[in-house]
Amino acid sequence: MKDFYQGDIIKISGFGNLFLIISKNVFIRERKMFHVSPIVNTDIINPMNIDIKGVDGTEGTVICEEIKLIDPVARACTKVDRINYWGIINISDAIQGMFEYD
Repeated sequence: MKDFYQGDIIKISGFGNLFLIISKNVFIRERKMFHVSPIVNTDIINPMNIDIKGVDGTEGTVICEEIKLIDPVARACTKVDRINYWGIINISDAIQGMFEYD
């Protein structure tokens, strides 16, 4: 398996859009899998849709409530870009907020 990290923007073979890896790095190392959320180009305003810009200029909106577990050995995955640490924190906070107690 190639090295993948939280915050990587990837292309998954067979899909038209890009994805953001949202799993913690320890999860990725232990399980050899990772969770992703899709990155789309949309103007839909929703607290769970977060705009990102990768360090190499990739732009889009992460749909945080759509989370999928990916096995990169079973699917061809390629790194395209990555977001900075503050972007990772912003996305992680939004996702964590879906599961907090009321």
